[in-house]
Formats: sequence, C-alpha cells, structure tokens
Amino acid sequence: MPLNRDSFSASAAAGLLVSAGLWLTAMPTQALERLDDGEMGVVTGQAGITMELAARIDIGQVRYVDEAPLDFNQVRLSGHNGTMLDNLKLTLDVAGPGEVLDYGFSELARRGDQGTLDPNHWQVADAMNRYSVAGEFGRQYNDGDLVIHLSPVDSGDPASLTDYLNAVDFELAIDSIVTGGQPTSTTMFENILLQGYLGPTDIVVGNTDNSRVLPSGTLVQGAETHISSHFAITNGQLDWNVGNFAILFNFAAVGIEGLRLHNNRGDDMLGHFGMAYAEASISKGTSGTSGQDGLSIHNVDFRADLDIDRFKVGGHSIGSVYMTDINIQDASFLVYGH
Repeated sequence: MPLNRDSFSASAAAGLLVSAGLWLTAMPTQALERLDDGEMGVVTGQAGITMELAARIDIGQVRYVDEAPLDFNQVRLSGHNGTMLDNLKLTLDVAGPGEVLDYGFSELARRGDQGTLDPNHWQVADAMNRYSVAGEFGRQYNDGDLVIHLSPVDSGDPASLTDYLNAVDFELAIDSIVTGGQPTSTTMFENILLQGYLGPTDIVVGNTDNSRVLPSGTLVQGAETHISSHFAITNGQLDWNVGNFAILFNFAAVGIEGLRLHNNRGDDMLGHFGMAYAEASISKGTSGTSGQDGLSIHNVDFRADLDIDRFKVGGHSIGSVYMTDINIQDASFLVYGH
C-alpha cells in the first residue's frame, strides 16, 4: 500500500472526464445517436481504448487521521533517479462473450509463436502453453468484463527478453512515515526508497456475480475486481527507528540496504520470467465469524525471492538475509471499521 492511490485515481479520472468532454464537444451533433440493445451487442468486444502514460508524482504529505494522524511525508513516484515514469501503455476493453485479450506475459508467448523469441526457451515455451486460448494468446473473458492491461509502449529489441522486462522503470521514495502528530510524534520509518521495473499488470472488473463462501468462512458477494502484477525491485532501502513497534521486533535503529525482490532462484521460477508476482481479488464481504460487512481481499497469491545485502542494527551491518520461494497462497482479509 505508501502512495495515496485514491488521490492518484481521482486525478486520473478527472483528466479522463475532461478529455472525454472535449472530444464530445468537438463531435458533430449527428454522431450522437442512441444505440439499441442489438447495436450495443455489436459494439461490445470491438477495439477499445489505448492510452500512453507519462508522469512524475510528488506529494508533500499524505495524512490518515483516526484519533491521531499517520503521515507519509514527501512521497514521490517516478522513473529511476527522479526521471519521468513513462513508456507505459494502458489498454482498456469491454470484453465480448468469450473474447481473448492480452493478459500477463501473453505478448512474449505471441513472440515465441512467431519465432521472434526462441520457442524452445523454457520460460517462453511455458508462456506459449500457459496463455494459449483457442488459437490466440491471452485470457478469455466473460461478456461485459472491463479489462485493463498495462504494458510497455516501446519494449526495445523484440528478440530480447531483457529489453522487455526492463522497459518500464519506477522509483518510489518516501522521506518519512510519522505517527502521533503534535506535540509528540514518532518517526517509524525514514529514507524509504524502492527502485525497480514494472512488468505486465492487469485489472479486471468482472461482470459476473461470483458470490460464494471462502474457506475462511467469509461470504463474498457480487462481482469481483481482480488485480495481478509482475514486478521486480532491484534496489531498496529503509531506516526503521521505532523500538517496540511490534511484538516480533523489540529493537530500534534498524536499517535495510540492498533490498531486492525477484524470482530468479528456487523451485518456483516457471511462469514469472524472473519477476516477483502478486495477485488478489476484491469484493464486498461478510465475516462468517463476526457478521461484519467489509471489503474482502481474497485469493491473494504472492511469489518472490528476497535479498537483503545489509541488515543493520545501530548503524552497523550484522549480515545478509536471503529468502527463496516465498509463496503465499489463498490468503484472505476482511477490512472494516471499528
């Protein structure tokens, strides 16, 4: 979670509405005609919208207030070293019945099928099998699903996997996370920096009622929004300044340097092209234990390897930490107020 996504989403939505308004204003009156149900059926599943994105986002402070505030100070989302976050292409489609659209690494599967990439490469061969649907490459959707796919505008040499995987670079920086406000406050984290690369990312707003009871006992209701993303963090750091912050951590002045998150070793590399992976579904939920209604985050799947080159206490390194095949599956959360 860090960056105020609500603010970013609101800004993006406002820009989209303004652009749509200008476009409609410029259209001749004769073009604005009501479509009947039959005509709408023809429109559904046709070519969608493509947007090329470029931005650098700076936020002086994000404050969450309960009884006391929690402040995220000097938040920046950009490309590496403060450059523009760019080379992003967002395609938006409303799927027709059984329509196959791009998903995950389907573009690399397509290149393997065309011979642009070596079809015998173990990851490419897996992608060709994994994303193959009725003679196409991607994922098959239900009628009316809203499908958003994020990928690079320019992925360099089409025969280079490295060019594709490193096409979209990002950097998230936060000066400090402070709780308590005035007159007393506590700095929890400082000097947070995450640099890396964004792989294919998909957001699917379902058009099908998928109500059911999860193994946790939570009743999820209505249609679901599904989010999945491949990414890699190549350089990360933070300073953890709070003692007794949680039961498991009773020390202060902890620092992490040389953090990397990837999927380059172990037994769980297939299908990820060396990138970490996260996915989750979101919908309304009702707890089977407390009866509380809330936001259900379920079918959570996270896969990665973690490297920390320097784990520091009191300013001195006490060694390195490496975790292989971190695998969280079928986790679920229900979030509600109290």
